[in-house]
Amino acid sequence: MSSSHSRLRTEWCPSIPRELMAGAVATFALIPEVIAFSFVAGVDPAVGLFASFVISLVIAFTGGRPAMVSAAAGSVALVAAPLVHAHGLQYLLAAGVLAGAMQIVFGLLRLGVLMRFVSTSVRTGFVNALAILIFAAQMPHFIGANTATWAMVGLGLAVIYLLPRITRAVPSPLVCIVVVTLVGHWLDLPLKTVADLGHLPDALPAFAFPSVPFTLDTLRIIALPAFAIAMVGLLESMMTASVVDELTDTPSSKNRECSGLGVANVAASFFGGIAGCGMIGQTVSNVRYGGRGRLSTLFAGAFLLILMVLLKPWVSQVPVAALVAIMVMVSASTFDWGSLRTLVRHPRMSSAVMLATVAVTVATDNLAAGVAVGVLLSGVFFTFKVARLLHVHAEVGEGGLRTYRITGQVFFASADMLVDAFDVREIDGAPVHIDVSNAHFWDVTAVAALTKVVERLRKHGSTVEVTGLNQASRDLILQLDAAPE
Repeated sequence: MSSSHSRLRTEWCPSIPRELMAGAVATFALIPEVIAFSFVAGVDPAVGLFASFVISLVIAFTGGRPAMVSAAAGSVALVAAPLVHAHGLQYLLAAGVLAGAMQIVFGLLRLGVLMRFVSTSVRTGFVNALAILIFAAQMPHFIGANTATWAMVGLGLAVIYLLPRITRAVPSPLVCIVVVTLVGHWLDLPLKTVADLGHLPDALPAFAFPSVPFTLDTLRIIALPAFAIAMVGLLESMMTASVVDELTDTPSSKNRECSGLGVANVAASFFGGIAGCGMIGQTVSNVRYGGRGRLSTLFAGAFLLILMVLLKPWVSQVPVAALVAIMVMVSASTFDWGSLRTLVRHPRMSSAVMLATVAVTVATDNLAAGVAVGVLLSGVFFTFKVARLLHVHAEVGEGGLRTYRITGQVFFASADMLVDAFDVREIDGAPVHIDVSNAHFWDVTAVAALTKVVERLRKHGSTVEVTGLNQASRDLILQLDAAPE
């Protein structure tokens, strides 16, 4: 019983004050982005805010990564925007339900293991690109801004970075919001406030089924957008979970996170909210300020609703400059500055993958596209690297016997190298012994290459003997009925 209680405490609230304060910081970091992403998706800010509340609340119980903050995200908003513009909000809610169902199935099938194929270079590129996008998202607040806005952002950053040198008892972003709000009000400065970003909700979200016809035409309309929402959401959530794993040196259940996100998105859609996923900037902010358990995630959602509904008159007066300062800090803390120093030390292929991930993500404003390119390049570079490890050593023995010792991996990318190593004109009908004791044949192309070599040599009058096949290679060859005799 004590062991179970200890595990539950560790998973939920290692330190209640820290969990609550970290969750509060994450909430304030959520507000500007969620409202901005709502406009990107073409929906009312209340849709994004309600979604963030429901998602955070549900995934605190169903998710597989404690301390991770999930909400309405920009990557999902970009995918959802065309559907909203073409068919309206209700079809988006229906797509959210279908996307959530797909994510649940994804987790139940234990496909979270696919994250193993995302290399460290891709993850670093993902994090750096996200930091750049977070910073870029603040640019509209600076362009054409008055002197007061610049001054208050500067004041906010000063509070955020200088206060921790004095005390860490209270998270500096919260103090930043209070100080900038009070100074702006006291000096009556011309500053944009949260109320200027859009209509804030003034009531609790209500449960309702999406108001769409349950027909095949509806399914045809929402199927592809739902699939895109599901995949983008899973990708960003898995990447965010991996980042938290590294920050906290603790493991997480990726499969449970997949299913948990699906349940959260279904719930959010039924309460009139857009689908969402893991928010890496807010998650990093939560972890940086002490969030380690599920309570911080739960409180981030609950506090968001409290701020938006119960404390709406006060929150609406918070200057946008304070929120911008927080997001600039989140951007700076998210970026992996050490990766700049290691660019020249790491293998060129690894650095190229990281830079390509950043470049594609920033160019397309699409995290999924950047990661997809990074994973593809990682696979291509790895294939080239492994293919170059194939070696064929030839020696001539008594009676003109030519022995070829093959070392390495034989597969589709190295099969031609194997074939090219045998020059029938040079062998000129001499007996040949092929030793594959230190080689492994992986696929149909590899087997076909060995068969081609044997047949070509015999056609030119050589007697051929193949020895040393390991059991796995022999089984593959026999399965394909292509065993060289």
